[in-house]
Amino acid sequence: MRSAFRLFLISLLLIGCQPASNTSTGANAKRYPFTGKVVSVNKAAKKATIAHEDIPGYMTAMTMEFPIHEDWVWNDLTPGSEVRAELVVDNTAKDPFWLEKIGIIAAGDPNQTPTPDPRIGQQVPDFSLTNQDGKKISTKDFRGKTLAITFIYARCPLPDYCIRMSTNFSDLANSLKNEADLKDKVRLLSISFDPENDTPAKLRQYGQGYLGNRNPPDFSIWQLAVGSDAEVRRIADFFGLDYRTDETNKTQIVHNLRTAVIAPDGKVTKVFAGNDWTPQQLENELKAALNEKG
Repeated sequence: MRSAFRLFLISLLLIGCQPASNTSTGANAKRYPFTGKVVSVNKAAKKATIAHEDIPGYMTAMTMEFPIHEDWVWNDLTPGSEVRAELVVDNTAKDPFWLEKIGIIAAGDPNQTPTPDPRIGQQVPDFSLTNQDGKKISTKDFRGKTLAITFIYARCPLPDYCIRMSTNFSDLANSLKNEADLKDKVRLLSISFDPENDTPAKLRQYGQGYLGNRNPPDFSIWQLAVGSDAEVRRIADFFGLDYRTDETNKTQIVHNLRTAVIAPDGKVTKVFAGNDWTPQQLENELKAALNEKG
């Protein structure tokens, strides 16, 4: 009882005594009450992945990464912490959205062991998509090779989201072409969750821009694909990708990130839940998955 009361007093102090944010906002910035539970923290990038509750007027509950600019937070924020904050959305700022006025209402365990992703070891469900060349592709086309899948939409304006995913995939594809022992064993696939706008032709143009505008572009390692809304939603749900139209700007899609590595036997070996991975780290996971072929 005494420890619970002490935690209550600490949470009041954190809410009442936190430094004011020094982030300037534009005239059209919107603010929303925010509550959620911390999944992971990235102190170096000043970002936390949080499973948040519904944000009325903006988005339903999902798990995604949020920038937090206040330095004091990183001494106290740990996985498992429950937080109350204010979500600021400002498309004119460096970060289009971030959290401020953070209050830790329940402390997490700093020694907590991360829960393994439940998809590890599971068989990837069959899918039917159309790639950038208008060709039908399915799960069986990648059997016997190690595959990395990520999710994007071409109109995404956020540099740390789809743009980073596509940059990482294209950089890795260009690198793998020079690795004789890997170029025929590894494949990369970006799946668009915007089938209304991302036609195969548009995805081809989008991918060509990232690959360096070679003519013709080489999609032998990295492919981009789209399917029906129901098919894409089914694949996204399996990997834990949440996405929905931004209620404040219908041209944008609010989403989290998922990048998965799949072994030659079709089973998931690794899931990156955010953007804090590099092309080299992904290549290392792809190599490890190849070795699991047995």
